[in-house]
Amino acid sequence: MATKRILLIDDEDDIREIAQLSLEMIGGWTVATADSGNRGLETARAQRPDAILLDVMMPGLDGFATFQKLQADPQTREIPVILLTAKVQSADRQKFDRLGVSGVISKPFEPMSLAEEVAHILGWS
Repeated sequence: MATKRILLIDDEDDIREIAQLSLEMIGGWTVATADSGNRGLETARAQRPDAILLDVMMPGLDGFATFQKLQADPQTREIPVILLTAKVQSADRQKFDRLGVSGVISKPFEPMSLAEEVAHILGWS
């Protein structure tokens, strides 16, 4: 089976670095990163990853707007998206569910179990 490719879109350098290391070393996946919604959209179109981890709170194009643009584009519409967020109140969870994302992972996440969480959400385990 081919190695899964993940796109991680987050404006925080340390989050990108920790998540990338976790997903590559523990999950065994190839990880591309983007530091903004716009760069993430470009990378998603160019690389067509197997899944996207998307930060909700970013300056400029936030996670919600980025997700809407991914859904509107026929090239990226079918890519599963998991939101990364510190917003975990039940009202926020309901909003995320209505969006149609594949899942939500709370920040701060546990680096040692991030790959397992992603695999579980996507049915890769």
